[in-house]
Amino acid sequence: MTNEHTDSTLPIAVAAIGNTRIRLGIWSGGEVLDPISLDHAAFDGSLSVLGSAGAQAGICVIAAVDKSAETAIVKAITAKNPSTDIMRIGVDIPIPLQHNLDDASTLGHDRALNAIAAYHRSEQACAILDIGTAVTVDFVDGEGTFQGGMIAPGVRMMLDSLCKSTDALPALQAALPDPARGPYGKDTAHAMQLGVHTAVTGLVRTAVEKFADVYDAWPQIIATGGGAGMLESEGLIEHFVPDLQLLGIGLCIDKAAAAAAAGDDEE
Repeated sequence: MTNEHTDSTLPIAVAAIGNTRIRLGIWSGGEVLDPISLDHAAFDGSLSVLGSAGAQAGICVIAAVDKSAETAIVKAITAKNPSTDIMRIGVDIPIPLQHNLDDASTLGHDRALNAIAAYHRSEQACAILDIGTAVTVDFVDGEGTFQGGMIAPGVRMMLDSLCKSTDALPALQAALPDPARGPYGKDTAHAMQLGVHTAVTGLVRTAVEKFADVYDAWPQIIATGGGAGMLESEGLIEHFVPDLQLLGIGLCIDKAAAAAAAGDDEE
């Protein structure tokens, strides 16, 4: 990052581009301000959706797991906001994550940023749940080292697969099963809702238990993602942080700025 980018008075737009949605906010003073979430198609590229700070943002820092969506969104932003400097996490701004992976090149930026932000908040071993298009359950140990995790289909993906891979199962919108109807599916749609809900909650419970067995201590559980609400009634989540990935982007920005400033001081 250049000197102008280390100016803390500049509003910095941050964007996390997922497989179906984009999460936007303003990074300022160590916080994510004015966060919003939009479908890819609903975002016209204007940073003014973030209010006056967004309209004034001279920089937009992007993290993406969907490269085609990233290309389209960057094009839209530069068309609407021609003076905005686009920077990419992992390219222009490093991801300072210590890890114990066999191949870190396969790690999605979303998982890495969530891990950085979760450990920053907890300062202890933590399990990070991201319930979205996919479900990820990751583990960071007490030293802040990312150990890895699990990836499974999300609720929408499971329901779509059941419909598309069979002749008789219906297309359903993602919805929580009605607890008043009990644990037995009383019709096909209810049975499908119960099945995918149990698959997600069972995955999370099993994953966290396995992490705790290996680590020999129970981790703090931090959840994010649009579908994390489905776990509320299960008593699994200790902290829900909807802007966990944006927080991770902001922390990367601050660390890169500090490193650039230290380098300038040495010269």
